[in-house]
Amino acid sequence: MKAVRFHEHGDISVLKYEDVGTPKISPDEVLVQVKACALNHLDIFVREGIPGIKIPLPHIGGSDVAGIVAEKGSLVNNVKVGDNVLTAPGIGCGMCQACLEGRDNNCRKYTLIGYLIDGGYAEYVKIPARNAIPIPGKLDFSEAAAIPLVFLTAWHMLVTRAKIRTGETVLIHSAGSGVGSAGIQIAKLFGAHVITTASNEKKLKKAKTLGADETINYVKEDFYASLKNITGRRGVDIVFEHVGSATMEKSILSLAVNGRLVTCGATTGYKANVDLRYVFARQLTIYGSYMGGIGELLEVLKFFPTGQLKPVIDKQFSLQEAARAQLYMTERRQFGKIILNPE
Repeated sequence: MKAVRFHEHGDISVLKYEDVGTPKISPDEVLVQVKACALNHLDIFVREGIPGIKIPLPHIGGSDVAGIVAEKGSLVNNVKVGDNVLTAPGIGCGMCQACLEGRDNNCRKYTLIGYLIDGGYAEYVKIPARNAIPIPGKLDFSEAAAIPLVFLTAWHMLVTRAKIRTGETVLIHSAGSGVGSAGIQIAKLFGAHVITTASNEKKLKKAKTLGADETINYVKEDFYASLKNITGRRGVDIVFEHVGSATMEKSILSLAVNGRLVTCGATTGYKANVDLRYVFARQLTIYGSYMGGIGELLEVLKFFPTGQLKPVIDKQFSLQEAARAQLYMTERRQFGKIILNPE
């Protein structure tokens, strides 16, 4: 099969489009013919190398896959050959207490497709059968691939961790990102008032179409100063944080009394200054959030056939153009998801 992989860490020049052996499946696995694979920032981090993490080389990235079941193991009975499926990106051991309770993202052996195991930048990918989920409604492959990681992450952040409530005010950073565009929609689904940020007016207009109530151009304005004006200096109930060093300090200052900050990532850096006086005096809560369980993904998928949630796709590239697609992402030009199509 054809795949894009890297044999060493580095810039986009290390990505090679080459012939690779088709994966061999175990009795409890399925082989999926990849029809679409969505990019995530994780793909960039893995390709560049993550301090302290040993990525098996050569490596195929890509966590979000949609395609057709091409082969199934002898123990598989939840899907059949020919089924259209999307992949739940997280893989637990399936045997520990966390996995058995449906909290597979708390499993000590938890990993992601395309992280420590080969992923979807290929014509075929093998996955545990339990991670193959029928594509809901009338979504096409690209739309289906645009959903799993970002909508699961945003759901776990807002619903499971921060316990969002109707009428609350939420700050969603970086509306143009995949997780940001998902966060806006989920916050509105629960009846929140959404303030969001983006780098230009084009992205802010698109954020409005997703339901954002107030927008801030963080290039032209200090988002914290603008947010104080919007909220009458009260602050917000929830900050949806995934940017990291560039925003964390002011994100905490943006919270109202008893506010909650929930963070799932740090694309601009891991270090942040925190004035602890604000944390204890305002009785703030800071939640860490990492992916979500398969059960949560099944829950969020229910809202796509009804149109209450919608995948957001910015641009599609051929598999051979994976390097261009990653460059496009690092330049922060997209609004929503970037998709690779093997065909």
